[in-house]
Amino acid sequence: MLRFRTTTLLVLPLLITPLLASAQAVESVQAQRSSASSADKAAADNKAASGQPPAPIAPPIARDAPRISRQTRLEIIRDFETQLVYARTAFPMGAKGLHLKEGVVTPNGEELQQVLALWGPSIKPGDPAHISFVRIKDDHIHFEINGGPVHRQKWYQHIQVAGAGGTMQAPQNDPQANPHGSFVDVHFGKYVPEMSAQQLRALLYPVLDFNARNKEQAYLDTVPPKVKEAIQAHHVLVGMNQEMVIHAKGKPPKKVRERDGETEYEEWIYGEPPADVDFVRLVGDEVVRVETMRVGGEKIVRTEKEVVLQQPEREAKKEPEDVRPANAPTMRRPGEDEQDVPKPADGPTHRPPAPPPDISPPGGPGFVAMI
Repeated sequence: MLRFRTTTLLVLPLLITPLLASAQAVESVQAQRSSASSADKAAADNKAASGQPPAPIAPPIARDAPRISRQTRLEIIRDFETQLVYARTAFPMGAKGLHLKEGVVTPNGEELQQVLALWGPSIKPGDPAHISFVRIKDDHIHFEINGGPVHRQKWYQHIQVAGAGGTMQAPQNDPQANPHGSFVDVHFGKYVPEMSAQQLRALLYPVLDFNARNKEQAYLDTVPPKVKEAIQAHHVLVGMNQEMVIHAKGKPPKKVRERDGETEYEEWIYGEPPADVDFVRLVGDEVVRVETMRVGGEKIVRTEKEVVLQQPEREAKKEPEDVRPANAPTMRRPGEDEQDVPKPADGPTHRPPAPPPDISPPGGPGFVAMI
């Protein structure tokens, strides 16, 4: 009996120590999760306080996640196809779509503006759109927006009916017809990993908003906080573009085109006396002057820029002039003049004109011709 008690006292600490260690590990993991969740909540609160739209919350995809399964493929296609969304950025029309990888959208900035100027916009920020087709490939997922860049035929357009009168086929659409759609490709590493629909929505958030309630809310989430507050207050700021003015004041009842020296501008007029009247002057796509006439006769003019937007460079950058090096190779033969030497056709030369040749008539100076 004494031996059994001694053995129990020796073994008991060995059993209690792993239990205590596992309990401490569980507590540390829970503490880390709670701190992470509190940090995420604080970040979301900071975004909400600053006016930025909160991104959808979803657990990140593990780096060692396996390849996407067939069941998940079917669920994603069934969940995303024919879904109504709102655009958070501009989509170019045609075969020049968008590519999204690790939260970075390409093309963007000036390159995107050049593509939009060349092919035209298919969808503008805040516009509603629908996902018409989803295809999961090896390393990316292809989402077609508003029909995609290529018109897809219906299943019944491939049916042919043969009879006594010959072969009949459903009418075919013009293959050159462009439905003015676009697309976005979400790229991954070596393969498309296993993920949930919520995780995929979080990846698409830079370009598509799945949670917006209407077009106005979707558009307001794409503009800076100061512009958002002004639009909600129906106030126009110097530096806004035309689309922002329309969201703030609506389409102008009156437009006047004038010229100030060599600068052409357009005046948008809101309101009529005896109410307040706003004169919004736009040069190109930018508001440069806002004049408000109050009911009491007070005149308020604002010309200093109140908001700075990223304006694309509309004019192509001038290429530097070619400077010919001194020892540049040439196709001239030895002894030929350089190309820069003035030719007779280039202008008058400084060489004095040659005297006319002294040609004497036959017979000498005193010779007289008899006719």
